[in-house]
Amino acid sequence: MSPDVLEVIKKVHELFKAKGVTLSVAESCTGGLISHYLTTLPGASSFFVAGITSYAESAKKDILGVSPSAIQRHGVVSGEVAKEMAERVCRLAKTDFSISTTGNLGPDVLEGKKKGLVYIAASKEGRTVLRELRLKGGREENKEQAALSALRLLIEFAEGE
Repeated sequence: MSPDVLEVIKKVHELFKAKGVTLSVAESCTGGLISHYLTTLPGASSFFVAGITSYAESAKKDILGVSPSAIQRHGVVSGEVAKEMAERVCRLAKTDFSISTTGNLGPDVLEGKKKGLVYIAASKEGRTVLRELRLKGGREENKEQAALSALRLLIEFAEGE
């Protein structure tokens, strides 16, 4: 694990423990990597409640409750779906904060969207921030960058609350 990743994980742990708040995660393109990162250090159970890897479209709809109309109108690789994923997992897990990822890591075009297009979202009590990423690496590098970017967005969002 890179020093950058470890530093970000430590920061999330410190921040969430200090604030006494909880976290849930809804992942698609990162495939559980964020949940893995969070649980790498001991003590994550004090704030990390749940991680759902909703890789398939059906899981986004059936497990998280993402609206079929949002998927139909915008596709699974969209800001709208990332936003709904974050908001839904927060409600399902009854946590203070949540983050989500959805995107196309490559190698092919998906829904007419180029490789490297990723959306990340962070949510708290109906307030959600969204960020679009355009990653340039290979599949594994893009996955790691998306996970790290989502955790950085979470830190930025939680520090402002």
